[in-house]
Amino acid sequence: MKLVSDPAIADKIRKMNQRVRWQDPVIVERGIDQTQLVLDDGRSDEPEFSFLVVGDSGSGGHRGHNPQRQVAELMQPHQQECRFMLHTGDVIYLVGSKEYYQENFIKPYREFLVGGEHPKRIAYDRMVFKQPILPVPGNHDYYDLPLVFGLVSFATIPLRRLLGSKLDLDVGAHGSWQGDAYAKAFLDYLKAFMLPGDLARHLDEHYTAKTDTGRCLRYEPGRFTRLPNRYYTFRYGGIDFFALDSNTFNDPPPLPATKEGDAERKQLEVRRDELEQQKMQYMEQSANLNPDNPHEAEQLDDMHQRVSQIEEIIVDIDKQLATDKTVTDIDQLEWLKQRLIESWHTADVRGRVIYFHHPPYVTEATKWQQAQTLAVRNRLREVLNAVAKVVGSKTGGRPLVDLILNGHAHCLEHVETMDTGGADSHIHSIVCGGSGYSLRRQRIEGADLMENQKLVARSHLFIGRNGQGSQKRRPYSCLRIDVKANRHPKFIVRPLIAEWYQRQWHNYEIEPFTI
Repeated sequence: MKLVSDPAIADKIRKMNQRVRWQDPVIVERGIDQTQLVLDDGRSDEPEFSFLVVGDSGSGGHRGHNPQRQVAELMQPHQQECRFMLHTGDVIYLVGSKEYYQENFIKPYREFLVGGEHPKRIAYDRMVFKQPILPVPGNHDYYDLPLVFGLVSFATIPLRRLLGSKLDLDVGAHGSWQGDAYAKAFLDYLKAFMLPGDLARHLDEHYTAKTDTGRCLRYEPGRFTRLPNRYYTFRYGGIDFFALDSNTFNDPPPLPATKEGDAERKQLEVRRDELEQQKMQYMEQSANLNPDNPHEAEQLDDMHQRVSQIEEIIVDIDKQLATDKTVTDIDQLEWLKQRLIESWHTADVRGRVIYFHHPPYVTEATKWQQAQTLAVRNRLREVLNAVAKVVGSKTGGRPLVDLILNGHAHCLEHVETMDTGGADSHIHSIVCGGSGYSLRRQRIEGADLMENQKLVARSHLFIGRNGQGSQKRRPYSCLRIDVKANRHPKFIVRPLIAEWYQRQWHNYEIEPFTI
């Protein structure tokens, strides 16, 4: 029995477009760019600045400890010096439900919120950030509960197994409604304006910033802190930031209608059935554990991690087996291509950062060879190849992108691509996906990633779950990144760690490194 349901890409795009009233005539006639924002804090022209990064954080307590809150407290000494926080997705686990925003987002990050001294009074769809939090959606922010939860009798065996489980799965009574909770929490939910006059007044009040692409949303910390779209861009300190929604270009290509394709399909179906059996076994075993016993609570936390890990693999298999393939998000990828080209032709821009949820390169054990990982890698490479053809020698030998930030893999990892044969060569990326949810281990195959028997990427740093038994360590993480005032910017990356070890917290910093 599936615990989560992932909407079709076409539905994600259509629903999100409706929520922001994409290309509504009232918006078009004002010349508004719905993919751009200006971060109006009075300091965006300063070339030297710092920012924070978190990802895959949106969980509640882990049997007596709360990693997300611990990471939030770890960031507090840096809060005044950092201008904003980027969130690489999976804001709310397990199915992005509005029910969990209070416990899994508002309370942990209350110092970032206006009125955060009384977090229970803050509605998830009325949040105002006194210090900007700029997220992208993760896969869990789109997930829903399968129909079986609402329709099947409580006497059925799969549901009784789930209800007997003592795993804290954070599913609530429903899911995200195809990303609706995320949209109401972070996007400028223009669908709420029923009368044209109301929409016009709102646009004339908050879309007053002027850029080369037209009017756009003015993000005002402490007053109006909404995002214009599920993907967007902003410029800060001469750096162009591109926030993407990778949930709509992560579908793997369909299996070929050949004998080899049929054989692969059968193998995937067998693997999926095996995983379903393993998942149910873990859930049954959890019913015999006592969460009030510290040792058994640790076992429950491990089982929680295994169940969620299995569920993610099943989702990936289902994507490969799907026969009703949708067209990938061509519009977003074309938008990224054109905006990168424009960025390289803009003299004031000295660097480029892209952030989105699914990493194209990673060595975390469950994600490194997922079909979604390879799909995102190929599509990003295609975009960068197209940009390189237009930009040509203008790069001066520099990579097209200075830094890529991702989540999805539950770890902290620094990966550098080698010569990939494409325009994604020699790019540094950091996976920041260990900020609160169950951590994962590095793959046993090691730090080098191969593609067609060729070295294409190497992991320089991996921080994730490690050790066994009483020596097990869970190092949760976030980043502070300092941007230096060079013409070709340098990024000083400072990993901040809150490690849960032998039922105690140990906070420390990893040696900073420069990109």
